[in-house]
Amino acid sequence: MIKVGIVGSAGYTGGELLRVLIYHPEVEIVFANSASNAGNKIYEVHNDLFGDTELTFSSDFHSDIDVLFLCVGHGDARKFLDENHPIDPSVKIIDLSQDYRLKANTAYNGKNFVYGLPELNRDKIKTAHYIANPGCFATNIQLALLPLADKGLLPNQIHVNATTGSTGAGQKPGATTHFSWRNNNLSAYKSFEHQHLQEISESLAQLQDGFLPQSDQSLLERAAERINFVPQRGDFARGIFSVIYVDSDLSEEQAYELYEAYYEGHPFTHVSLKNIDLKQVVNTNKSIIHLEKHGNKLLILNATDNLLKGASGQAVQNMNLMFGLDERAGLNLKSVGF
Repeated sequence: MIKVGIVGSAGYTGGELLRVLIYHPEVEIVFANSASNAGNKIYEVHNDLFGDTELTFSSDFHSDIDVLFLCVGHGDARKFLDENHPIDPSVKIIDLSQDYRLKANTAYNGKNFVYGLPELNRDKIKTAHYIANPGCFATNIQLALLPLADKGLLPNQIHVNATTGSTGAGQKPGATTHFSWRNNNLSAYKSFEHQHLQEISESLAQLQDGFLPQSDQSLLERAAERINFVPQRGDFARGIFSVIYVDSDLSEEQAYELYEAYYEGHPFTHVSLKNIDLKQVVNTNKSIIHLEKHGNKLLILNATDNLLKGASGQAVQNMNLMFGLDERAGLNLKSVGF
């Protein structure tokens, strides 16, 4: 059995991670750390787990584990690891924050974090000791574009409009997550400057030489020169639906052949000939892509669950790869349907 510890287990990603790992056939949860909820039953915070577990939150931390999941806020993962917590060098780490995703910030304890997108880095993940789990928007958008990048077919300009549910903003209430504001509403934010552009551009450049412009500008500024990304807040709790279009000489048939070939053997990413909707993926670790050709434009639609394939589900997928398990172990999750 894989002994697991979780830091930051009271938030949305921590709750989703617990929901998956409680029923994972090869996992023993040793501790679920949450200083603010220490002593409380897990189901007292994550109500959906009532009847599934009697585990309690703990303020303790120790490294008598095989793998540590960090489900903490951005900036807090690096702070946690730098505060001399007694983490044995043998313990593998999967960080769900953005702290170690970019190539300039991957080093820790003499090793580098590997960017944990299995559809891009599966072989590297299998031998990695530390994993930087991708962001939710980044996962969705990269999966929509990787097959084109793999063949050097990304054009100079990529247009992305992607809408996310309110859980993407985290559990801490804010003005734009309050129900009375979010309900029956839609808004754009961080247009052309969302932080996930950085990891998206690094991954695409990993496959397509010359994708990132060379200049003295910041990584974010260089990424924004190529990717026109407008994120939106949707009137729903979970999921990401992206609408992407690029200039392309491919026919629709050629595009489907390219995408199906790239994702062959990747169990969670599917290419659909029929139009797609968000409910097909909510509560699952799936990414479902649909393609259409309109004149010289290739339209790419992608739907993912921001808390699973965009966070905790992908983290478990990475753990499975790191420990030599079936990539799908514990992730046979069903969509919400109607």
